[in-house]
Amino acid sequence: MLTWSRDRSARAAPSKLNFLAGFLLGVSLEKHTLLSGPWDVIDNSSVHRAIGWMSMPSKGQLMNSRNLVAEFLGTFFLVLLAVGSAVVGIKTSGVLAVAIAFGFVLILAAYAFGPVSGAHVNPAVTLAMVISRKMPIAEAAGFWVVQFIGAIAAAAVLKLFTTSFGVTDETGALGSNGYDNGHINMAGAFVLEVLLTFAFVLVILLVTDRAANATTAGLAIGAALTAVHLVGIPLDGTSVNPARSFGPALMAGGTSLSQVWLFILAPLVGGAVAAFVYPLTRAGEK
Repeated sequence: MLTWSRDRSARAAPSKLNFLAGFLLGVSLEKHTLLSGPWDVIDNSSVHRAIGWMSMPSKGQLMNSRNLVAEFLGTFFLVLLAVGSAVVGIKTSGVLAVAIAFGFVLILAAYAFGPVSGAHVNPAVTLAMVISRKMPIAEAAGFWVVQFIGAIAAAAVLKLFTTSFGVTDETGALGSNGYDNGHINMAGAFVLEVLLTFAFVLVILLVTDRAANATTAGLAIGAALTAVHLVGIPLDGTSVNPARSFGPALMAGGTSLSQVWLFILAPLVGGAVAAFVYPLTRAGEK
């Protein structure tokens, strides 16, 4: 009969129990331990081999998962709250209120998710980080996937509100971007988005540099996003973020979807240019 006694004489008995517990729980067993106490001298190498792929994720895998969840949530909230502010209030609240909403949401994301993933919430920012050698391309690929998924999910929620919950879409296109709208043509929109994204991403690279003050970086980034929106909203709605543009365009369809290529490509170009200019403008070593 097995007991839970801490007597060392009973330590050889529960080897089969160890195997079953490890198999059911998927616990990755180290060579000499399953649980503390009487189990600390049992050789569980056979159990480790038996459960194999069922082992618990490593610390690195957990950190990577947290990064992806943070990027998904950050992008989701950016589209839901910031683009949502345009959907429900671009006419009643005005351009300034929407621009401030974008800035505030990004500030919140920076301080909430920055310690986890860096709070890129923007494929153009992630691209700039890769070019600047601040993150590997393999990790960036995961960021890009969840950023787009988060934007699509948030846009789907906005679509639900405007089609089923009686909410009026004041933008007429679920906050999507556009050109040839009487305010700017295609070439102008492309140049505008490259320049606005360049300015925005360059600020991010500079204020998050190790020589900068990390405690105020979120405020500077939010202010930069507000500024570029004040310029861009009256012209093309302001993208500077491929995921932010793709989600609403996918849900809106029509002209928004046919024009979204520009609001994916131009911000990526702007982010890349910022990454190349960044070494020329960063603070020097002290």
